[in-house]
Amino acid sequence: MAQSNLHIHTSMDIVRKMTLASCPESVTELEKMTKEKFKIDFDFCLSYEDPDFDGQLCSLIDIEELPQKAVLKLVRSQSDASSIASDDTIILPHAMTPERTQRWPDVCPVPAFTYEVELILVEGNLNHERTGKTLKLSRGQKHDILETLASKMHSFKSYPSDKDISVVAEALVTTHPCLKEPGTQTGWYGWKNSLKFKMGNFCTKLSRAGYSEVAVNSGKRSRNNPDKQSPHTDIKRPKRAEVNFLPNFPKGEDGSSLERQRLQIVDEVIRTDKNLPLIAKLMQTTFSLRRKEVINDDLPVGEILERWPALKMESQICAEFHRITNINLKNHFYSELDRHVPRLQSLFRKKAARTGKVSEVLDQLFNTYDRQVNELQIDNIPVGLLLISATSTDAAVFCPEKVAVVLEGNTVVDFPTFSDAFVMLFALIYGLHLSYPKDLANTFDFIQKVLMGLEDGKLKPRVLSLKNDLLSTE
Repeated sequence: MAQSNLHIHTSMDIVRKMTLASCPESVTELEKMTKEKFKIDFDFCLSYEDPDFDGQLCSLIDIEELPQKAVLKLVRSQSDASSIASDDTIILPHAMTPERTQRWPDVCPVPAFTYEVELILVEGNLNHERTGKTLKLSRGQKHDILETLASKMHSFKSYPSDKDISVVAEALVTTHPCLKEPGTQTGWYGWKNSLKFKMGNFCTKLSRAGYSEVAVNSGKRSRNNPDKQSPHTDIKRPKRAEVNFLPNFPKGEDGSSLERQRLQIVDEVIRTDKNLPLIAKLMQTTFSLRRKEVINDDLPVGEILERWPALKMESQICAEFHRITNINLKNHFYSELDRHVPRLQSLFRKKAARTGKVSEVLDQLFNTYDRQVNELQIDNIPVGLLLISATSTDAAVFCPEKVAVVLEGNTVVDFPTFSDAFVMLFALIYGLHLSYPKDLANTFDFIQKVLMGLEDGKLKPRVLSLKNDLLSTE
């Protein structure tokens, strides 16, 4: 591969240049090379200026996404300093960077604990290997382990599932066999229960400290406030594997300063000669204000789009999806679609051929949208696509002149192809926190969990069946 030139921001005010003879094989290798080149002694993540998004910073997940000449920003990972916090204090893990930069990993890493605990665990593991004896921890040592693990889990999500917590507990005793619980089948069930309790306690402290994503669910009915809403109703939490659901305002910003920037976006969008890099920068900075309005204030779609007109621009729809999920929308969607379409077509034709009514089945697939969306009657349409064509033939369904995205009776934006409109509709559902249309819930579940990999651990029977058929080999 040709020589690559990288400009790397190693801190807020330092820019360094690195020239590579060839592209690294992975992001991990690039991070290692950067550490060695610039003598960096702390953990970090890499973001790059994506030319497809007008220079918007995107997390570097796949090395193939890196341009030949790239500008990278080094984002320092959160420290494990929260592990030494007392029961009455909390250190906000994202005070400097309000957005999470990583998704829940496939292999759960066990973080380093305090120096004292690490020494004890090393000795305990060696002794366990020789004698099979497990380690007996003091209350403070166990507290350190649980607090550190809770902080690590929170760096990925505020509300880990029961399955997530089980994975962390298992990883803990796999990494440190001396912590296995003798006499239990799994060796980590007690750790799981302790972690679940600690995570709840950790979130309570975060809520008191003002962390938006958990504070939004506080202030419910209690013994001292019997007239308030039930604690179990209207819980606001990620429901589609969102990484950045409700971040705090950026450091140094408040509602007033972000509102001024919002008005600047409105002024810029209506210009004929739009300053796209400025719009992208302002949309990035005001992300937390926008999420507050979408999640907390529950504004109608029309009002949100009026306040944030940049969400009608394709580049900002994609950027907003990336801010929420840390996934490159179009690259991932179309690469997965290309990978699975031949097998999907084969499965679909086989199923349709069983009745001998292939054309009728194909018509039903597209008529789902036709029945929902009518050009003259879209006021009551919550989510849909409007196929626009000068003719009314069957061929127009497959080759419309353009396809418009409709949300709550508003025609938001139109595209030349059905696939482009559909993927933007999917992204806007995330950006505006909308529900999937009832008749197409399985379709959107398939897109979310199978194609996009935004998995929450639960697949509906029909989606699971299709996934199994899709991944099976004949």
